Amino acid sequence: MSKRILVRWLAAIALGIVASGSLLAADARTVEWPVYGLDSANHRLAPITAINPKTVGKLVPKWIYQSGVVGTFQATPLVIDGRMYVSLPNSHVVALDAKTGQELWRYEHKKRVERICCGPANRGVAFSKGKVFVGTVDARLIALDAANGKLLWDVEVAHPEAAEESRNSLGATDRLKDAKVSGASGVGIASAPLVFEDRVIVGVTGLGYGLHLDSPRAGAPLGAVVGLPGQFGGIGFLAAFDVNTGTLQWKFDTIRHPEDGGWEGAFSDNTPDGVPLNRDTVAEKAGVETHRNAWQFGGGSIYSTPALDLKTGWLYFGVGNPSPQMNGDGRPGDNLYTSSLVAIDGRTGTPKWYWQQVPHDLWGYDVTSPPVLFEATVKGAKIEAVAQASKTGWMFVHERSSGRLLYKSEAFVPQSNLFAQPTPEGITIAPGIGGGVNWSPAALDVSRQLAFVAAMHWPTQYSVKEIPAEGDKPAVPYYAAEPSQGERWGVLAAIDLKRDGKLAWTTKTPQPLIGGVLALQGGVVFTGEGDGNLSAFDSATGQRLWQFNCGAGVNAPPIAYVIDGKPYVTVAAGGSAIWGYRQGDAVVTFGLPD
Repeated sequence: MSKRILVRWLAAIALGIVASGSLLAADARTVEWPVYGLDSANHRLAPITAINPKTVGKLVPKWIYQSGVVGTFQATPLVIDGRMYVSLPNSHVVALDAKTGQELWRYEHKKRVERICCGPANRGVAFSKGKVFVGTVDARLIALDAANGKLLWDVEVAHPEAAEESRNSLGATDRLKDAKVSGASGVGIASAPLVFEDRVIVGVTGLGYGLHLDSPRAGAPLGAVVGLPGQFGGIGFLAAFDVNTGTLQWKFDTIRHPEDGGWEGAFSDNTPDGVPLNRDTVAEKAGVETHRNAWQFGGGSIYSTPALDLKTGWLYFGVGNPSPQMNGDGRPGDNLYTSSLVAIDGRTGTPKWYWQQVPHDLWGYDVTSPPVLFEATVKGAKIEAVAQASKTGWMFVHERSSGRLLYKSEAFVPQSNLFAQPTPEGITIAPGIGGGVNWSPAALDVSRQLAFVAAMHWPTQYSVKEIPAEGDKPAVPYYAAEPSQGERWGVLAAIDLKRDGKLAWTTKTPQPLIGGVLALQGGVVFTGEGDGNLSAFDSATGQRLWQFNCGAGVNAPPIAYVIDGKPYVTVAAGGSAIWGYRQGDAVVTFGLPD
């Protein structure tokens, strides 16, 4: 074994690719970022100690790459063998020299349809055996030659044409009637693929997305989401494709079919952790026969990359809200497996267990942040666990083999009127439709037993409206969620896994946090804000140690890597249109002075 290969092999082990939860010596000459979550367990903990509380204040920009594609930029770059692979808005992909930022090649994606359901965001690519894989906004999976960016194969994951909501269905007096439409139910792919053995695994997005409208409310950059009655979107799924040919190997639908017991479930009055849902299950049960086929348009998007247990081959992933969004009148029951954490066999797609955080979800509480695998200690016993930071404001920790809830953390954001029913005059609920933790990845520091989450306090006003009766047609209710006009902010929280989820610290930030967290073994945590600031915080205390304004909203997760013994931190700065943050097109990389 050559010295270079040995160093890379040791670095790969240190990165936790074997998902062992242990780290070897940090600051190897080469540290890569080979998969979306850094390792299969989604830890996002880079084994770098040269950047620490004493040195982080010295970070300076090393290079800036401007792609020329302005749009919602949410990508996690990969760094492999000195190259950085970045997915741009609208599913374009570039390869860069990770030391200099020089563009090496560029793939320009040509959409098959002009209208896309959910904006241009793409959260990353996957790499395996000389190929780069990207899921696209028009629901395709593409393999590129990592050497030159040439297209190797291109397969349709889902047909992009689906029934979508229209503002023409709103009541004539609704002040949102003339608002600009920014999204509607459909199908695309936003999450980064995951390669497991000879399979590329990816999920679809946009089913049950709801009608997204620019809000006319002053000072409310996050627009309104409207849930209309009807059959929109379809059935979400996770699927595996052959890495060499793109041939479908298996497909797991996120809506439970009638032959598997139906998606109605047990008509739960409470969440599985005991919080009342304020449901009228009697009325729901009375409507089952009328809406027996509602599951065929049930929603259940997948917004993030699964965690993978390499020892068992099991995948752990979250499922989005049911369809129609917020409007539960036509979908009686718990609507399985929506708003759930799900485990399946990664080799066959066979389901293992599910845990539904919010049965019959009316609030848009998708399970969107990527799950994280670790070894939990509960009452002195070591248990293989999976954790997920939720939109509802808790981190849920489960036994990995069964889904049994081990504990949930203390709430890391304010909670009020949780699971309250919408009213005609509107009721303000926190966390709102954005969360809690949205799609933003958490980071987990194994040695410190701390999980770091990027969250927000952004309450939402939920209201029920009405399409008036016309002729022999009765009045029809529909539902809207708009950001409240009260104060909003971000929360970076450290959750103590040694103390059953007690909060070690929380730090308030001026902007709601949407993007994700990077942790370094040296004891610093990075996250970005929509005003353009990338900041570093002390892992032990939450104190802000360093800040740099990148010129556009930092609404993507940072990464870190080492080349020739020099550590780097990189983040995509391009804002997020749906959140109203400053748009841009930059990949910004920092390092210590030479």
